[in-house]
Amino acid sequence: MNRLSTVLLLGTLTMTTIAHADALDGLFDNSIVGSISQAINDAYNPNDSRNDDNDDRRWDESQRRNDDDRRQYEDRRRQLEERRRQLDDQQRQLDQQRRQLEDDERRLDDDFR
Repeated sequence: MNRLSTVLLLGTLTMTTIAHADALDGLFDNSIVGSISQAINDAYNPNDSRNDDNDDRRWDESQRRNDDDRRQYEDRRRQLEERRRQLDDQQRQLDQQRRQLEDDERRLDDDFR
């Protein structure tokens, strides 16, 4: 009886193992394995074309922002240069008026003496 129960127990364990293996095979069909493989491939190969498109888009946006920033900088720089020229012109006019005033004062003093 001891041998019979041992054989029966081993046979049951073997059949259970085979049944589990069949169940696992059904779980891992090609679509699941394919999607897992693709996920692993994407994780280890980030230079995929999809990532390249994202990188290109980010680079284009960065370039566009840099161009906009550069344009704003140049516009502001031109405005400041124009303001400096205006102030220089005003200073020249004030200097000229001051010289004119000094000349008028000298003439007045000369005439009074």
